[in-house]
Amino acid sequence: MSFDASALANRTASRLRAYDPGHDLPALRVRFGEQLAELGSNETVLGPSPHALAAITDALPDVLRYPDPHGGALKRALAEKWRVETSQIALGNGSHELLMLLAQCFADSTTSVVFSEFGFAVFPIAAAAAGAIAVSVNALPGDHATAPYGHHLDALAAAIRVDTRIVYLANPNNPTGTWFDDDALDRFFDHVPVSTLVVVDEAYQEFVDAPGVSSAARLLERHPNLVITRTFSKAYALAGLRIGYLLADPGVVAVLERLRESFNVNSLAQTAALAVLGDSAHLRKVCEWTRSERDWLDHELESRGYRTLPSQTNFLLVDLGEDAARFEQHLFDRGVIVRPMAGYGLGECVRISIGTRSENERLLAALP
Repeated sequence: MSFDASALANRTASRLRAYDPGHDLPALRVRFGEQLAELGSNETVLGPSPHALAAITDALPDVLRYPDPHGGALKRALAEKWRVETSQIALGNGSHELLMLLAQCFADSTTSVVFSEFGFAVFPIAAAAAGAIAVSVNALPGDHATAPYGHHLDALAAAIRVDTRIVYLANPNNPTGTWFDDDALDRFFDHVPVSTLVVVDEAYQEFVDAPGVSSAARLLERHPNLVITRTFSKAYALAGLRIGYLLADPGVVAVLERLRESFNVNSLAQTAALAVLGDSAHLRKVCEWTRSERDWLDHELESRGYRTLPSQTNFLLVDLGEDAARFEQHLFDRGVIVRPMAGYGLGECVRISIGTRSENERLLAALP
């Protein structure tokens, strides 16, 4: 009798599919060398603050020691930045881990989790991993004037049930690049019971310059059921170190601590995150450059007849109006890596990260 591990998996694991990270980039770097344009992972190509790199170098001799399990120094810096208590902060191995942990702690097979169609891929995965009832809500139509394929907040509010423990939102949203303003979020909370956690993922918030849009952190005192997740992977350019955090009511954080893995954030990540928080000038430079380069690439793509959607992130969603597979393959053969969106239900779209000017020019030259 042959061994079949999949037959031994529990019901929750049997329902899951492994996360698809995209192409094998290490192999492609060998294949294409310096000609490779990596425009599929929403990384910040200007890199992290030089202070972070220096701090990592200084901390290397101490890697034989376990990291601070509480992340005390980093939490104190974050508490000062956000004007909250350290008891309102949890650290994670990227915000991905925290989004999963929230579902594991607050949802189960007797409860539902609500999220938007075309929302961040981790939301339905978190619901499935917790065995919760997943409620996917139709997004705004693709021809919506300001937020094509974006969150339909009224429909999301209407989808909340008595058993709903979590509503996941993203502002701005990956992969659509769309956003909603402060007034819309205020109105949304008018329809949410305090027994439902509203999790707002703000992974791309640093890039936002749209009027009337700020962090949901302004609502923390008013709404104890609000949870905000943030990451150091995007604007701070620490994707390789995997570190994120959340802001929430102390009671929410206390529940998460019951299941959080010990030493889940390594010492180099904590050191680097603390350093980048102290370099506001570099963060400002990164965000200003990203917006400028995004606008330039947006214009160049539209001038060639491609439909780009509005974005407040470090990427553009391009709606090709036809199956994107051939388009993506055409670029791939020329060493330009973009992210197809069929896995999100957007088979006619590709997501293009903002690269260096050289990478963006290679993209334009390779367009079919």
